[in-house]
Amino acid sequence: MQEVMTIFGLGEKVLRGGSITREEAGKLANVSEENLPFLLAMADKIRKKFVGDEIDLCSIVNGRSGRCSEDCTFCAQSAHYKADINVYDLLSSDELVEAAKKAEAGGALRFSIVTSGRGVASDNDFPKIIEALKRIKAETKLLLCASLGTLTLERAKALKEIGVCRYHHNVESSRGYYDKICTTHAYDDRARTIEIAHQAGLEVCSGGIMGLGESMEDRLDMAFDLKKMNVHSVPLNLLNPIKGTPLENQEALKPKEILKIFALFRFILPEKGIRTAGGREVNLRDLQAMGLMGGINGMLIGGYLTTGGRNYADDMKMIADLDLVALSANKG
Repeated sequence: MQEVMTIFGLGEKVLRGGSITREEAGKLANVSEENLPFLLAMADKIRKKFVGDEIDLCSIVNGRSGRCSEDCTFCAQSAHYKADINVYDLLSSDELVEAAKKAEAGGALRFSIVTSGRGVASDNDFPKIIEALKRIKAETKLLLCASLGTLTLERAKALKEIGVCRYHHNVESSRGYYDKICTTHAYDDRARTIEIAHQAGLEVCSGGIMGLGESMEDRLDMAFDLKKMNVHSVPLNLLNPIKGTPLENQEALKPKEILKIFALFRFILPEKGIRTAGGREVNLRDLQAMGLMGGINGMLIGGYLTTGGRNYADDMKMIADLDLVALSANKG
């Protein structure tokens, strides 16, 4: 009973416009499985009050695949590992526009070109990406996003100028755990890119991957860091281990633990977009809808970078069955 009182008490604190502390978040993280339904219900109430019943839908295209210089242990695109993926140079403008139109038809509101590699500071493909983004803006109703790695302020401003509204750059995990998953660059490099995107007037989408071996404390640290960074959207990916990467045998998170993570992020970031992203089909399976009943208000739909996703229509039906509203570019 004490746990339930804690959940309701902290939930009411957030609903009144307050913020929970790191210590209070720790108490929620320790809620027993028996009382998880109460945590999800309160997270859902917070979601409804601050961001409503609209589900923000985004989609991506893997615009350039593989041969990445970085050694992120979860990533099949790293040149340090031998994962069985398609490796290719930047897709043509026609191919990128075609992918955007497919996403729009499927129900996406936002669309992002994602490229492998550390960043675009000296990327010869950048002018081609700009051209493709211009065409997507002209030929669709999609909101433009980009995920091109580390940025210079000049290039961030160039993206903003052509109509990109949001830049995606994950922190991936907590500052304290980051060197366990990557050694070729630092957490501060990612934080700096987020700062640059803000300076250019771009909204920022930044989250991470759950299930890398991190602790619940790491997840809370990441959530509070993202709060300090004032990001707009937080994608929560779930590790889908890929053969050939160092994490190929990583034990999967249990669905109930994942749902708890979603709820905790809503308590900590009540007014932000929190979206379920890569790995949800594999890790949540038949419990995917419960994420939308436990704090989530956004989804990455369609395929991911090197793994497939779920049918667009199935996600739309799930949203409708919950009496929620899918935010799509092809409506209105």
